[in-house]
Amino acid sequence: MRLSSTLLPLSRFLLPPTLIALTYVYLYPFLQQCSFPLAKRPEVVCHFDGSDPTAAAPAEIALFRLLAFADPQLEGDTSLPDPQAPWLPSLARVGEVGVLGAVEGVVRRDVPGLLQGYRKKLDLWGNDLYLAHVYRMVHWWTQPTHTVVLGDLLGSQWIEDEEFSRRTSRFWNRVFASGAKVPRNVTDVSGRIEVLGHDAAWKKRLIAVAGNHDIGYAGDINEHRIERFESAFGSVNWEIRFRLSNDTQPASSSFPNLLQEIPPTLRLMILNSMNLDAPAYNPELQQQSLDFLDAQLHLSNHPHNSGTIILTHVPLHKKRGVCVDAPYFSYFPENQGGGIREQNHLSPGISARILDGVVPADSGGGTGIVLNGHDHEGCDTFHLRNRTVDGEGEGEGRWDASRFNSARSRGTDDVDAGLREITVRSMMGSYGGNAGLLSAWFDAEAGKWRFEYETCMFGVQHFWWAAHVLVLVELGLGVGGLGFLLRDRWSAGAQGGKVKEA
Repeated sequence: MRLSSTLLPLSRFLLPPTLIALTYVYLYPFLQQCSFPLAKRPEVVCHFDGSDPTAAAPAEIALFRLLAFADPQLEGDTSLPDPQAPWLPSLARVGEVGVLGAVEGVVRRDVPGLLQGYRKKLDLWGNDLYLAHVYRMVHWWTQPTHTVVLGDLLGSQWIEDEEFSRRTSRFWNRVFASGAKVPRNVTDVSGRIEVLGHDAAWKKRLIAVAGNHDIGYAGDINEHRIERFESAFGSVNWEIRFRLSNDTQPASSSFPNLLQEIPPTLRLMILNSMNLDAPAYNPELQQQSLDFLDAQLHLSNHPHNSGTIILTHVPLHKKRGVCVDAPYFSYFPENQGGGIREQNHLSPGISARILDGVVPADSGGGTGIVLNGHDHEGCDTFHLRNRTVDGEGEGEGRWDASRFNSARSRGTDDVDAGLREITVRSMMGSYGGNAGLLSAWFDAEAGKWRFEYETCMFGVQHFWWAAHVLVLVELGLGVGGLGFLLRDRWSAGAQGGKVKEA
């Protein structure tokens, strides 16, 4: 039986599923119609005299479009076999266990361990390419104005500097290869003001938020971990403001003079939430974060036509059952400092401090949104001030959290009175390669910023692997089948020539 007659039919059989898989893998944002939410106008009002031509205007592309990823958690040498260990260590013990014992050790331990090591290296390589594919495809299709990774960029805060450098190199040169670090002249200046949309460099810049696997929790953060993170990814606490230009400010019948005097401003606050709660290993570093938080949430930073987007890692406090992660704290033993070892949420007090700062009690609300990571499953919640409780009570009493859809179903009065918090689902393969799409625009009629959020999910990492393995198999079958077919025809021609000579 000729091999070509087996390989070529198999190649033709696998061609349709291969093309379908490749089409989905490389066009999934288009096929799913992933897009940033449009900037919606207020409710259309009938105007018989035609005096308000903007009332029936269609939705527009938002001027601010933030592409959000969470928790890529790049692993490295801590998940691989020791590179300094002997290749087949059982052979070095021949004198102790004899030849048969050494052979048994090679077969039962060394070879499986060696294969497991190569499998893990392949897995890490493929995981980097998978994450890079998600970033590249969604960024290409949706065209964001800004991009953020919401913490846990790397897989461990305990790694040595050399391994930290290797993972950082993979982050910038393989996973987010087309992204650029936000320059220090931007992150080191508090209150910097730019005109929204005027600096095209932001389309490539990547805002990096510090997570617990990057710098640790409050109980193990130290100056060295902060310094190496800031050297590789940028400051852990910084803020920037984007103002609408004169030619992009929407006309407003409600606040015409105010819009001319104070352009609407959108603030991005990148917040290190890892050491806001106590006890902390380094009280001075903790105080720096608290001072930054209080300074940015001061009432002087709250003109009523400004909006705030907080980008951080640890979610705000909420009761058990609202999201997948419930409130949880654990601590190091006293002989190791007694600081916070792990936490799922910020404490009720710190959470209320943030909520009260973004939505002051006399502001009417609706001035901001919080994006974070940490809970890999993701969650979309809404915090509403509980006005029946004494304002001096603890944070858990002053604010109630519920699912955002539930709050929206109750009506716009509730939605406009509190703050939305989006915990972005992890972009890791086991969580579907998720990307968050946040749009922000200024609603001139209401005199405030509006925010809407959508997601775009690729699918588990097996989709990426399956598609590319199918390509390799298809190429192997096709090339092999054609090779054997040409060989068979050449052999048949050569044999025919010999018959004629005879």
